Amino acid sequence: MTVTKIEPVTKSKYKIYLDGQFAFVLYKGELSRYQIEEDGLLEEAQYQRIRNDIVLKRAKLRAMHLLTDMGRTESQLRSKLALGGYPEDIVGEAVEYVKSFGYIDDMEYARSFIESRKDKKSRKELYAALSQKGVEKELIEQAFEECYGNEDSRAAIEAILQKKKYDPHTADHAQTQKILGYLVRKGFHYEDIRQVIQVSEWNA
Repeated sequence: MTVTKIEPVTKSKYKIYLDGQFAFVLYKGELSRYQIEEDGLLEEAQYQRIRNDIVLKRAKLRAMHLLTDMGRTESQLRSKLALGGYPEDIVGEAVEYVKSFGYIDDMEYARSFIESRKDKKSRKELYAALSQKGVEKELIEQAFEECYGNEDSRAAIEAILQKKKYDPHTADHAQTQKILGYLVRKGFHYEDIRQVIQVSEWNA
């Protein structure tokens, strides 16, 4: 393989291109240690040593650190590693490595995410948020079934009404229509909203 390009990323880090394709990122000292220079040759054995002993090892440690820092979905972790300059194949192996220890579990992530927010957010909002984080549709739907069971979204509606300081006894028609519109836009069902407001009136 020919080192076709060495591109600075920072003062100490460089992108290495082999045969015109991005291969990995190395530090300045590693360039010297492995005698990597533009137009130079890199033997297959040397390439595998660098890939497995340096780059892949570094990616695995980075993945572990990212997951220790905060919970992430598989998609989020892949994106973070890619942004860190790791090629797709290295990212894939690093992700499989942490998955083998159970450090990534999108199903468990979805469950935890829903449980911690279902009394404040509608299902529509939670679904959108999890989709944006890269959780697959089937996992989101399964998590909803497990977290909600036969429950509805009324607890979340009640919490929002309290937060908005909505009082069904003192609110006029315009205020009621405004809060109804707000809750419907957030993804709550009209019938659930109506019943929560009626119960609030009866219990007052």
